[in-house]
Amino acid sequence: MEQLHQGDILKIEKVKHPVLVVSKDFFNTSGEIIGCPIIANSISGPLHIWISTEENEGYVQCEKLALLDLTVRSYKKTDRLPISEMMNISDAIQGIFEYV
Repeated sequence: MEQLHQGDILKIEKVKHPVLVVSKDFFNTSGEIIGCPIIANSISGPLHIWISTEENEGYVQCEKLALLDLTVRSYKKTDRLPISEMMNISDAIQGIFEYV
């Protein structure tokens, strides 16, 4: 199994939309990732962040975090999100869990 990194974009077997890996690299070594779907026809909002890469375009839906076990599904890495854009998405996800 190849090492997956935060910011990788995957096409995963039996998952309709591309998935952005939002979990940190050390977590991903387990064969599981935490990811968010990238949905083209969605609406903008504080938790729907627009991205556009060479292979993927759409809104990362930050509230739809999912734990995905890639040891039981086939997948293909299709793209990578730049760190500057990944930081915005990480901030939005962290905002879901803040106390105030």
